[in-house]
Amino acid sequence: MPFPDRRTDMTELTRTLGCCYYPEHWPRAIWAEDARRMAETGLTWVRIGEFAWGRLEPSPGDLRFDWLDEAIWTLGEAGLKVVLGTPTATPPRWVLDRHPDMLAVDAQGRPRKFGSRRHYCFSHEGFAAESDRIVTLLAERYGRNEHVAAWQTDNEYGCHDTTISYSDAARRAFQRWLRGRYPGAGNDGDIDALNAAWGNVFWSMDYRDFDEIDLPNLTVTEPNPAHALAFRRFSSDQVVAFNRRQVEIIRAHSKAPITHNYMGRVTDFDHFAVGEDLDFASWDSYPLGFLEDRAGADAETQRAYARQGDPDFQALHHDLYRAVGRGRMWVMEQQPGPVNWAPHNPAPHPGMVRLWSWEAFAHGAECVSYFRWRQAPFAQEQLHSGLLRPDSQPAPGLEEARQVAREIAQAPAVANAASEVAILFDYDADAAWAVQPHGQGLSYFGLVLDLYKAMRGLGLSIDILPTTCRDFSGYRLIAAPGLMHMSEALKEALAHAEAEVLIGPRSGARDGEFSIPVPLPPAMPGLDVVVSHVESLRPDSPEPLDQGGAFILYREAIEGAAKVVERTASGAPAVMREGRLTYLGGWPDKAAARRVVSALCARAGLDVVELPEGVRRRDTGTERFWFNHATEAARVGGLDLPPLSVTRIARDG
Repeated sequence: MPFPDRRTDMTELTRTLGCCYYPEHWPRAIWAEDARRMAETGLTWVRIGEFAWGRLEPSPGDLRFDWLDEAIWTLGEAGLKVVLGTPTATPPRWVLDRHPDMLAVDAQGRPRKFGSRRHYCFSHEGFAAESDRIVTLLAERYGRNEHVAAWQTDNEYGCHDTTISYSDAARRAFQRWLRGRYPGAGNDGDIDALNAAWGNVFWSMDYRDFDEIDLPNLTVTEPNPAHALAFRRFSSDQVVAFNRRQVEIIRAHSKAPITHNYMGRVTDFDHFAVGEDLDFASWDSYPLGFLEDRAGADAETQRAYARQGDPDFQALHHDLYRAVGRGRMWVMEQQPGPVNWAPHNPAPHPGMVRLWSWEAFAHGAECVSYFRWRQAPFAQEQLHSGLLRPDSQPAPGLEEARQVAREIAQAPAVANAASEVAILFDYDADAAWAVQPHGQGLSYFGLVLDLYKAMRGLGLSIDILPTTCRDFSGYRLIAAPGLMHMSEALKEALAHAEAEVLIGPRSGARDGEFSIPVPLPPAMPGLDVVVSHVESLRPDSPEPLDQGGAFILYREAIEGAAKVVERTASGAPAVMREGRLTYLGGWPDKAAARRVVSALCARAGLDVVELPEGVRRRDTGTERFWFNHATEAARVGGLDLPPLSVTRIARDG
């Protein structure tokens, strides 16, 4: 379905808490006590089952659902609602024995073997049939169970770099996909159309038949970027199709809502496309793990926020997944203490579990679910904390969860509302940048995050929108940076938006087949700007700007009749504008990004405030939240913000 029109009314929110629980890990004798303690903590939801295939079916056809029946009944009797996960992320060993070629294969041609999780290729039809079968059994048995109030498909698609597989199954499926993308007479496809679209005349790469097309790995040097991008698009479509099969099975037997738990900075499949089949989006938030592992923070930021997490990384994902869920978002896994998988795994400062929970609620979360109820004493995650220690004694996060539950119960009615600022986000653009970054350290996600940080540093609340959106009414500022391919319909919609619009760098830099278009980019209606050439910059060689700050990592030479509003220190155009359209001709550093965004906010009439380091503001329809991620107190707008704190203020109207 298309992205809905922007909601102008305020949507009432219900805020709840939950946890992730693994009854198969613990003796049945303690299940009832666990359920009682969960309810007393103030939890509403419990997610179970997503890794339990081996206990549900230890050998082919040997179905053992009695323990799951009892676990669901026990939780339900305590007044808890169950989110039941499909267990397809962890197929048992016997499934691999049946289908020895079901494993994903990495870019070096090595199989991703059994012994952990996500050991399957999305393109393998044998495994897909096994997945259909176990999901059908679960849906038939629990689809009308009064305690199963929601479903989760699989677990963390793409985690551990498992979206893209170079297996024989993927190669055959890719060839079929290409025939459909370049149709010819009958079902044969038009190989000449593919050759022309990809520019295969270069280096004599023409194919005579689709069966000759291999996967774009293990080539002598880089593969054709059009080939690589097509394979990434195909891989994304395989995830969408796999998820859709599960959703259709569940919907045939259950009216309960369905979600999938996405991850932080996993961008190699289109989450919006997967989300079209879901009722709401959820994601797994690990602020300390992500700080070093994914947030792209420099050493100074990592030291400053080692026990808090990046002030903007989680917020961006909250906003992104609110969009993926078409207004509905949960945090299915919230870090409650140290994790086990990052380069370094410190404990959070006291109060951070509460702050992270309220941050999610401030960005529209309906539920924050802590991972996990009890720390496991065995296997890969034995050093991953829970709300309880392995001996069932409270871990530090438990009291903070209780505090959040009390605060939710005492809080007045709340409402979400659309923002006046939006950023367009496109997974296909991320794929294009990954295929051709043009310089070390360049990524689409990184560019978006830097501009998002600049906006957040000015106290703005931000909506994320997909590039299928055409109705921008109500927005005063729209940023669409780095969209390597922009459809003509999107360009027209942005050109006619009644908002200040920021595009570039690299916006419209390629056509849909990854060729440089003519007229040269951005070819934006109403904006006489041309990118004549581009360059990537060394990290130690930024391009200074005449108003301060610099372009880092990437710069474009831009020309045209549009007004030059900023120049480089050497006098070259850096930012150009015509009407409400502004083109940014490089990757700005922190100072330049803040200044460019601030100037556009002034043109748009937006209320901004220069926030101290670590302080962020977020508005809902009825509240204004202030978050201080810093270890020092701050004062903003007459408010004293204690360190590591949340301050919630009611808003008029």
